[in-house]
Amino acid sequence: MRNETSNNHLDREFPMSNRNFELIADVAYHITGIKLGDHKRNMIYSRLARRIRALKLQSFDQYCALIEGQEGPEIHEFVNAITTNLTSFFREPHHFEFLANKVFADLKRQGQTRRVRGWSAGCSTGEEPYSIAMVIREIMPPSGWDIKLLATDLDSNVVAHSMEGVYSADRIADLSTTRQQKWFMKGKSGEQVKVKSSLQNLITFKQLNLLHNWPMKGTFDFIFCRNVVIYFDKETQKVLFDRYADILKPNGYLFIGHSETLHKVSDRFRSLGKTIYQKIR
Repeated sequence: MRNETSNNHLDREFPMSNRNFELIADVAYHITGIKLGDHKRNMIYSRLARRIRALKLQSFDQYCALIEGQEGPEIHEFVNAITTNLTSFFREPHHFEFLANKVFADLKRQGQTRRVRGWSAGCSTGEEPYSIAMVIREIMPPSGWDIKLLATDLDSNVVAHSMEGVYSADRIADLSTTRQQKWFMKGKSGEQVKVKSSLQNLITFKQLNLLHNWPMKGTFDFIFCRNVVIYFDKETQKVLFDRYADILKPNGYLFIGHSETLHKVSDRFRSLGKTIYQKIR
């Protein structure tokens, strides 16, 4: 018989049994498509223990009873708690260099429609879409173009954070002085900065579950979906990348995370190297 408390610290504030973790993982998978392996146990404990305290519950058994039906007000908080939001401005800078030197350069040269659409799918706290917006403002002509960027995330809390556009000053410390001065306003204390409206006006932020129906009607020139599919199993990845191909324009671009790949997942893209892909069908 398996030890019900294996891989669990018995002296924790709220012991989490194997049965608890398996139910949590099952609910997470069915709602979000995220696979929670056993190596995520400590992270899940830490995040959900906060919810147990906030709800003034006594145990993981009580918490699991709240989410077991996969509905009710706590499900929203559960999803926010388990999703990971680690990001920075211009993370994986080669992607933004390619965006500037290839994607936008080609769009400017061709210039027939003067319409550009991009999507940051899994935008976290906003650093990625604001980085894209900086490139747009720095590269593309200031007038005569219809340019819009969609930024979505499963976690409604980080979407709200993104919309506000306020960050601690140390978050932009690695940006050039020119970019800091051009795109951010400092608060009175100097400890916080706010993204300028010229960037915010380019972006529409929305909460979106990638596994549900997408409300977007048009097609995109490029999609950033970085460090998102690592939480999905292969079958879910195949479905998702197929949907991305469907909504990208012919020869559109897909940017994924440094630890992700389309190898044996999708044959609708060709690799351009450095986790940049171009739609071929």
